[in-house]
Amino acid sequence: MVLFTNAIQTKTMKEVIQRASTQPPLFFRRLRNIGVALAGISAAILTTPVSLPAALITIAGYAAVAGGVIGAVSQLVKKEEVE
Repeated sequence: MVLFTNAIQTKTMKEVIQRASTQPPLFFRRLRNIGVALAGISAAILTTPVSLPAALITIAGYAAVAGGVIGAVSQLVKKEEVE
């Protein structure tokens, strides 16, 4: 059972690496860039040396997570080839 599980994990990781190295479709490239920008802006807000309202810090934290997820998922999308 363990050997079978390791084989599945190896195949899955190879698929993820292959997907990450390919270029996503245009829509998802734009979405990835928006996600990265959102994460960058929220990181700038979170690391400011001045005191900011707690609500703004909370929103920036959620925006950083959302931007990271959007960027990662958008990079792993690939176009299916119909045969």
